Amino acid sequence: MARAARPLVIAHRGASGYLPEHTLVAKALAFGQGADYLEQDVVATRDDELIVFHDLTLEDTTDVAQRFPGRQRADGHYYCRDFDLAELRTLGVGERLGADGRPRYPGRFPGAGGRFGIPTLAEEIRFIQGLVRASGRIVGIYPEIKDPGWHRAGGIDIGVKVLATLEECNHGGMRLPVFLQCFDPAELQRLRSRCDPALPFVLLIDSAAGPPSSGELERIADYAQAIGPSLKLVCPRWTAGEGQATTLVADAHRAGLAVHPYTFRRDDLPAGVAGFDELLHLFLLRQRVDGLFTDFPDLARAFIDRHLPG
Repeated sequence: MARAARPLVIAHRGASGYLPEHTLVAKALAFGQGADYLEQDVVATRDDELIVFHDLTLEDTTDVAQRFPGRQRADGHYYCRDFDLAELRTLGVGERLGADGRPRYPGRFPGAGGRFGIPTLAEEIRFIQGLVRASGRIVGIYPEIKDPGWHRAGGIDIGVKVLATLEECNHGGMRLPVFLQCFDPAELQRLRSRCDPALPFVLLIDSAAGPPSSGELERIADYAQAIGPSLKLVCPRWTAGEGQATTLVADAHRAGLAVHPYTFRRDDLPAGVAGFDELLHLFLLRQRVDGLFTDFPDLARAFIDRHLPG
């Protein structure tokens, strides 16, 4: 695909460094901070509605255990798929908690700061269309199909339903730029023939998978236009203030793939990195990635505007 003139700022679950992830207020803030794309993780409810929510389970970012005691499965988790949309609308969404029940990122939005809800995918797209119409500034959406095999085993083809929702929101509404992402290569290959060939697909790659070879990247380019690797696959080590980068970005570019690594957090820097600007410098100025997922879109926007003016 044609590479963007400047790197894209992709708001990871919205401006999630400042407001609870995947809430509409976090998306509105990211829009105001100048993000180019707003991310939507998509999972399904019991009544086959698509919601914007990162996890298959609810307890780490909502008050589900207090509102629906006893509704967990045998593994102790409360699954989105076990609740109707009407039930999920009663939940409050807050900052992500760790295994110890404490905030994963203690310096972020406090629990006493407010109570937010879970939007459907269609609601969020309409909301973003409204922001674009009111401001005149174009922003794109970046939905992720979450665990498609798990969802199909539970009775819903979530990938096809995401495509249908995107198309429905285009009818009578503003057509937004879109990247469609998934960790499952088979799912993207399956969907490639079921949608507009111009819709760009992004294969997400976890650090545990290891960097793909040049041959693997060429095969990915048969059905996808970009990869979204963990930033550890681009730079696994940082020594004495210098990132020890792999050849992944250059290899992907040779295969015709854009590169959008994840996740850039000011409050969760890789070991050995002195500051957020140092991290951005390696990826944006030295590695020349085509975009990045960040919890702090304002900081990435300011860095790009300062060092890579249009």
